Amino acid sequence: MSDGVETAAEALPRSPIKRLSLLLPLAGFILLAVLFAFRLNAGDPSRIPSALLNKPVPEFSLPPIEEGAEQGLSSADLSKGVHLVNVWASWCGPCRLEHPLLMELSKDKRFALVGINYKDVPENAQRFLGALGDPFARIGADRDGKVGIDWGVYGVPETFVVKDGTIVHKFIGPLGEEGIRDDLMPAVEKALGAD
Repeated sequence: MSDGVETAAEALPRSPIKRLSLLLPLAGFILLAVLFAFRLNAGDPSRIPSALLNKPVPEFSLPPIEEGAEQGLSSADLSKGVHLVNVWASWCGPCRLEHPLLMELSKDKRFALVGINYKDVPENAQRFLGALGDPFARIGADRDGKVGIDWGVYGVPETFVVKDGTIVHKFIGPLGEEGIRDDLMPAVEKALGAD
């Protein structure tokens, strides 16, 4: 243009090599974004392996969530039989979603469902259970999260299958009907059938 104002098309370099040098960073960014999105959706987070599988539960002793209550939860409580250990918190939205399924699981008397209340305020945990029901045979309050770290907890909720004091299965994330049917219960059945 003769009036001194340059249009966007005129501002681009005329040389194909110069144009390519401007587009390469954009193409690289798009490629990385696609790869990142693919890897993010490629894996099932519930399949993250646990270093504790087929090893004894870490030694721990947790107080109950309610002051003055008799029962907390300890590693000794998991030494005999099959237990489902659910790590949960009142502040955890997915924990609220899986809770009705835990209520159903608690009716199965072949195993004990116990809970580790993770980094929670005792009053909030009590209010959560008061509103939604208490499926747990025992609950320990892991207020500072140290026991969760020892168990290799990535976040809540997580559910472990424990057979005679040994962690035999780990389910990461909220339990759903499909996850219970296809993943958790087969692990429980295997633990119940093992001598």
